[in-house]
Amino acid sequence: MDIRRHPPAAQDRPLTILGLETSCDETAAALLRLHPGGRGEILCDRIYSQISEHAPFGGVVPEIAARKHVEILDGLIVDALREADLGFGDLDAVAATAGPGLVGGVMVGLMAGKGIALAHDLPFLAVNHLEGHALSPKLASDLAFPYLLLLVSGGHTQLLSVEGVGDYTRLGSTIDDAAGEAFDKCAKMLGLGYPGGPAVEAAARRGDAARFSLPRPLWRKIGCDFSFAGLKGAVHRVWHGLDTPTPKDAADLAASFQAALGDVLVDRTTNALKLFKARHGPRTFVVAGGVAANAVLRARLEALAAEHGFAFTAPPPHLCTDNAAMIAYAGGLKWRAHGADGLDAPARPRWPLDEAAASMHPASGSGKKGPKS
Repeated sequence: MDIRRHPPAAQDRPLTILGLETSCDETAAALLRLHPGGRGEILCDRIYSQISEHAPFGGVVPEIAARKHVEILDGLIVDALREADLGFGDLDAVAATAGPGLVGGVMVGLMAGKGIALAHDLPFLAVNHLEGHALSPKLASDLAFPYLLLLVSGGHTQLLSVEGVGDYTRLGSTIDDAAGEAFDKCAKMLGLGYPGGPAVEAAARRGDAARFSLPRPLWRKIGCDFSFAGLKGAVHRVWHGLDTPTPKDAADLAASFQAALGDVLVDRTTNALKLFKARHGPRTFVVAGGVAANAVLRARLEALAAEHGFAFTAPPPHLCTDNAAMIAYAGGLKWRAHGADGLDAPARPRWPLDEAAASMHPASGSGKKGPKS
């Protein structure tokens, strides 16, 4: 039996973990020290952003992303070890994103992590990228389970009750597009540049959010699911209905879009806060994922939490976007709780956090790759 797959025997000593993240267009490597009790200390967090490679296309091109990961990752790992003043012999484990994400990119980090683990006889930790986001707030604060999580990113928008490491209950998910995807597509329509989230937020600061009337999908409906495809389509119709769109038009439409999307987030999250409160009482409401870096949306959600008697927290902006520190941290917590993974752990382009709910009631359909959420 491979003893490396069992939880570490020394639960009372710090563990040093190399984390790798390649699920989309960020190539990342980090060194993290996991202390007894669950505190994570980031020793080094290196990220290579592929913005310049994808900007001409207005979005992520999977083949370009995968090739860039291949070119960058090895050197990034060496640089991270050098910055942290560590060698492979100082590591206790290697963690890598195994999904969900663009499968070509996922495989680059996954195979690199497995290779290092095999060469240096280290435990390997196959990490769910979404679990990295879900646990990332604990890297920045002393956050106790359970808490309500709004995970809002380029590929996912979900409301989850986080009960513990590996224990997640889906309350709601998007039935079509994710919020971050809607930001990117609207930015491309309006010619605002890439990445779309920061571009729309910047344009919205100059715009009039009351000028254009846009729909609020699923507004005041029961449940906690989201829908953004109709909002994205409405932006397209308004923009192409203008005779000669100006920068002022773009700013006003960006502001109107951001306000509408914020209304949807607030409305659906209100239902989730009530459900969570009925079961656990008012505890902490957490917002994580790339869209959580949007200051306007973050402020609205913080006010909503206070209105319902919840504490509010969100990771700092550098931990909201994709990073390897959260992968190392989630991997370490998972290792201590449940043990390591085998080197046969597969790449999973779809990997729901609440697999039971996703299998029985997929929010956005299911196919050969399995349910998305």
